[in-house]
Amino acid sequence: MPIPQLTKSTRPAGGKDTLVILSDTNELRNIDLERNDRQYMLEQLKGDGPALCDISGRLVMVHQVKKGNRSKQLELARMAGNTMALKLIALKRESAQVISLQKDAEATLAFLEGAVLGSYVFTAHKTKDIPKALGKIAVAAAEISSAALQQLSDTCQAACSARDLVNQPYSSLTSVQLGKAVQRLGKEAGFSVKVMDKKQIVAEGMGGLLAVNQGSIDPPVFIIMEWKPKNAVNKKPVVLVGKGVTYDTGGLSLKPTPNSMDSMKCDMAGSAAVIGALVATAKSKQPVHVIGLVPSTDNRPGGIAFAPGDVMRMHNGLTVENLNSDAEGRLILADALSYGERYDAETIVTIATLTGAAVRAIGTFATVTMGTAPDAQFQRLEAAADHVFERVARMPFWDEYDEELKSDVADLKNIGGPYAGQITAGKFLARFTTKPFIHLDIAGPAFLDKRDHYRTKGATAVGVRLLYEFIKRRATAK
Repeated sequence: MPIPQLTKSTRPAGGKDTLVILSDTNELRNIDLERNDRQYMLEQLKGDGPALCDISGRLVMVHQVKKGNRSKQLELARMAGNTMALKLIALKRESAQVISLQKDAEATLAFLEGAVLGSYVFTAHKTKDIPKALGKIAVAAAEISSAALQQLSDTCQAACSARDLVNQPYSSLTSVQLGKAVQRLGKEAGFSVKVMDKKQIVAEGMGGLLAVNQGSIDPPVFIIMEWKPKNAVNKKPVVLVGKGVTYDTGGLSLKPTPNSMDSMKCDMAGSAAVIGALVATAKSKQPVHVIGLVPSTDNRPGGIAFAPGDVMRMHNGLTVENLNSDAEGRLILADALSYGERYDAETIVTIATLTGAAVRAIGTFATVTMGTAPDAQFQRLEAAADHVFERVARMPFWDEYDEELKSDVADLKNIGGPYAGQITAGKFLARFTTKPFIHLDIAGPAFLDKRDHYRTKGATAVGVRLLYEFIKRRATAK
């Protein structure tokens, strides 16, 4: 379903459903309201949520931006935008207007972001009972430029495109189909795309990707995306690597039941995050050279599926003992990291639904992160995470964790011990790159069983806005 279209408006229109954002309740005097209605809304604004007034069928909804923690206030604005959009959708409204009575551009953009992202519904396979879409939002906000409004719209569209990819079942999105989808998105956004087929992957010696693919009847692909503007501020590229396991049964280490496979179409959420970040970066023409790498396959127990005890030779020549075929994501990412060495990256970032340990560590509220990059790069990531409220929790990356990966028969094994699995997975990946490395484990927030405000049930597109904000901040970094 398309997202609501945001259009710049010079003045409010009378009689339309209206979403209002303000900083001082005295500003309510600037809205056409009867005294009793205004007083009713003032009472509601004393609480935590937005105020709502129905005036003869016309909705007026108000959110107040209050003082306090900046990250939290922007998130409350997104949540209010989402609440108001859902109210409009429930009433089958197709358009509305947003009026800003305050001067905080970031708060207004966050408010709009919540409304747009919260309006998302995945309807690709529905033939009836399709909900009415909120089609247009006119924005009367002097503090926001048309360019800023367009950039927000492009970012939201990129996130919703990522949600679409993750929500697609494997029957509609094999690895080959993912490659074709990226080619279409690249053409629309303006970045280059190359899709390597199985023959080329074999020639490259990507033993991890090929091993995981052995049980599948569908071939793997390796997707290379590049946005290289002439005015790039970075001499060396930022390289993003996303896990693209289009469906994960666990392979011969079959996942236990019940419910453990129901959402495994989401195991390519890392790849969707990278794809979405490239789309947003190219559409907004950020002056940053960015490369995206996506190794993609499904993981099945059929045919000659790779087995526990097997040893594979990876792209960089290291040998790996497979002790768990459900620890497949790190194997395909390792090949991509090794392939990425040719780009001499200033930073290389992996993002993946990688470990249940990450979910057990911090739940669905944030992303686990770790790595070898300098603190300045982690600080930029954390600042970006706080701004978009896709928070990150940094894990220790001590040398002692490397001991967990020693193998008796190969250079290393693909799993560690029973503890800190999210860290030993990151340590495994670090063996395949010499560049400043950041790892993001999105296993918790990537796919939700129930809605969390504007993070809709199912795919959330976590990582798209985070990586895009990280890239934007690189554009102005000194």
